[in-house]
Amino acid sequence: MMEPEQEIEQLREQVRFHLHRYHVLDDPEIADVEFDLLFDRLVELENANPDLVVPDSPTQRVGAEPSTEFDEVVHAIPMLSLDKCVSGDEIKAWQDRCVRILGEDILSYVCEPKIDGVAVSLLYEDGGLVRAATRGNGEVGEDITSNVRTIDQVPLRLLGVDVPRSIEIRGEIYMPLAGFHAYNARAMKSGEKTVVNPRNGAAGSLRQLDPGVTAQRPLSVFCYAMGRCSDDFRPRTHADVLEAFRKWGCCVNPRVEVVEGCEACIVYIERLAQERASLGYEIDGVVLKANDFSAQERLGSVTRKPRWAMAFKYPAEEVTTIITGVEFQVGRTGAITPVAKLDPVFVGGVTVSNATLHNMDEIARLGIRVGDAVIVHRAGDVIPQVVGVVESRRPAGARRIPIPRKCPACGTVLEKIGDEVVVRCPSGMTCVAQRKEAIEHFASRSGMDIEGLGDKLIDQLVDQELVKTPADLYQLRGEDLTELDRMGAKSSANLLESIRKSCDTTLARFIHALGIREVGEATAIALAERFGDLEPLMAATLDELTEVEDVGPIVAGNLRSFFDNSDNNEIVLALVAAGVCWPVTDGLVNVPCAGETWVLTGTLESMSRGEARTRLRNLGAKVAGSVSPNTTRVVAGPGAGAKLARAEVLEVPVLSETDFLAFLRNHEGA
Repeated sequence: MMEPEQEIEQLREQVRFHLHRYHVLDDPEIADVEFDLLFDRLVELENANPDLVVPDSPTQRVGAEPSTEFDEVVHAIPMLSLDKCVSGDEIKAWQDRCVRILGEDILSYVCEPKIDGVAVSLLYEDGGLVRAATRGNGEVGEDITSNVRTIDQVPLRLLGVDVPRSIEIRGEIYMPLAGFHAYNARAMKSGEKTVVNPRNGAAGSLRQLDPGVTAQRPLSVFCYAMGRCSDDFRPRTHADVLEAFRKWGCCVNPRVEVVEGCEACIVYIERLAQERASLGYEIDGVVLKANDFSAQERLGSVTRKPRWAMAFKYPAEEVTTIITGVEFQVGRTGAITPVAKLDPVFVGGVTVSNATLHNMDEIARLGIRVGDAVIVHRAGDVIPQVVGVVESRRPAGARRIPIPRKCPACGTVLEKIGDEVVVRCPSGMTCVAQRKEAIEHFASRSGMDIEGLGDKLIDQLVDQELVKTPADLYQLRGEDLTELDRMGAKSSANLLESIRKSCDTTLARFIHALGIREVGEATAIALAERFGDLEPLMAATLDELTEVEDVGPIVAGNLRSFFDNSDNNEIVLALVAAGVCWPVTDGLVNVPCAGETWVLTGTLESMSRGEARTRLRNLGAKVAGSVSPNTTRVVAGPGAGAKLARAEVLEVPVLSETDFLAFLRNHEGA
């Protein structure tokens, strides 16, 4: 029988291999269910052998605690910016300068799509990812290691046996267009903030203090350059570097080409311009680099920019059209989103007839009026947005856009809470628009998972007043449904069976299905684990709620407001009366560390931080990322720094790893 250590290492290699095939090569060799079996077995073995868990295990992508700030990282080799050009003549002039310095007639170039994302530095030591940093000002960036580790296309360990002892790999983290659109669709449906474009989405995701949030964002990476490197890797050309990256499991843009002479560069630029609408990600140009490293060294840099590289920028595609009106849509949480209606215009390969204006502040910032000629820009030629007003063409009859004071769906006076940029309808499910969105969310796959209950059917059920709350779904009869469009006897029976099956659920699913603001799937799971049943959750105080992981004052307030509302309570009780049920557990109320807040700092030698957090949470503790006067205890291992110093200043009890292990032995199973 194979020893656990040997089986774990074998499983890690298999999982890394298949992750590479899936996320980087887009060519999986096994079915998802087979991969899940491998991954689950690895998790099982690591849980049983916590001393064998290592940071670069595929199971450790997410697990770091939320940060209060990002540490600075000084780049050993500055991440330089590039000179820019916008024409073929400028490319020829650049090559002429290079030829003059080098004394060569024709140069070999590497042509790469210029990804519109966020530059990142990935440092690998002995093949393992030890640090990821932003470009910052080129000299100093920020440590975003915990966030970058959550990106599937970033290898936690480089593949192969010829990996350098130390290498810095540079790349661009971006948000693919499919992921961007899906993220914004979910955000708009739930009344949450959307992102303006994929680049902003990538940048905002990487600056999340909680890696768990970043893990939910659709991010990818292309690796394109080498920074500092140990002397056991000495490539001659930039193309050699990219080939090594591919071999090590890094994702390199498949459209990178090596060409000879500037005319070939121009051909590449023109060809890529024709393809950019179908790439699946935003680019704003092409990067040209001298391929030979000896040529790069001789060309050198000037004013912090390399002479051996140039960024060709595509002109932004902008057109002018007329804004004919603005509609205000109501989301599930009552958020009001303005949508600009435009005279249809063809831009960047698609016909655009409307564009989201995000919020009221954007209308004020742009100064838009109905009837204005507006500039429509496809950011990266993909995301249409109104970026300005041609005031010189403003007609005499242009009308200011009235900011709505009442909900366009139900007429309730709108509210703006605190510093929120959105205004909301406070009516909840008495608002017909919110009612439809709430029922759709309730029935969704991540909610009660009622198969066959789509938005068009929900519209009919609500419009005909057959359903006013989610609880009414459980009172539907066959004769109610067969009267609706496209609902025969069989489809009606199937839907009723799906509704019946949804009664047997979990507490976490039920909490998420209720649609409480800011309570996503992860928070619902944490609440279910903490309280065990609905009744103690509904009765929990603000202080008790904020003891739950991921629940801060805002989320706690949203929970309390929801359960303090008599209409909501009636719906919950009606759902329970209709037969909705879940397994009840003891929760984590009567446990040794209930109400306590712990902080981990430094390195633990006997277990991973992930295991330490899990064991503390099982004892009822909240594990925080920073030390405060509310901290109960700090566990300090070797390398503890600022958190330990702050604990000493605040006189918070500090446990060594030995003390911590003794504490666990005394309290686990108690």
